[in-house]
Amino acid sequence: MDTETTTVGTDAGEGKGPPLPPLRLLAEDHEDLLIISAALQDAILTPGDILWESAARRLTITLRRFCWECGGTRVQAALQFGDVMAVKSRDMPRAPEIPLELLAMDFLPGEAPGGRVVMMFAGGGDLRVDVECMNAVLADISERWRARRAPRHEEDPS
Repeated sequence: MDTETTTVGTDAGEGKGPPLPPLRLLAEDHEDLLIISAALQDAILTPGDILWESAARRLTITLRRFCWECGGTRVQAALQFGDVMAVKSRDMPRAPEIPLELLAMDFLPGEAPGGRVVMMFAGGGDLRVDVECMNAVLADISERWRARRAPRHEEDPS
């Protein structure tokens, strides 16, 4: 579900100084996770991009994130959670090629330092990741490419 709707300009790094380096972020608490959530707003993935390795207690997700900081590009990125105890989904499609749009992530504390990371998707589905402690890494893993369109969000009428 690529909800991109508006044509965008060039990468902020093109002709306006050196290009931005690849994004690399670490989350060790709720506030850190909110920063990663903002960086991943409107990222596109499919169920086939989600790899849960229960024996290794690791969840890895590859996404095509919209680079809000670069003005009109996308980049392949990887998000990995360590110390994962369980992964559950609700109202998520099962077909591996169905596009999903990540809206936001939040952390619901449990027995300290653990809790649940909730990844919320357009259309109402979510992925719930129970973690022993917050241990997440986001890293860009490809060159950026020009996005066909920028995501657009409707204004709240209230």
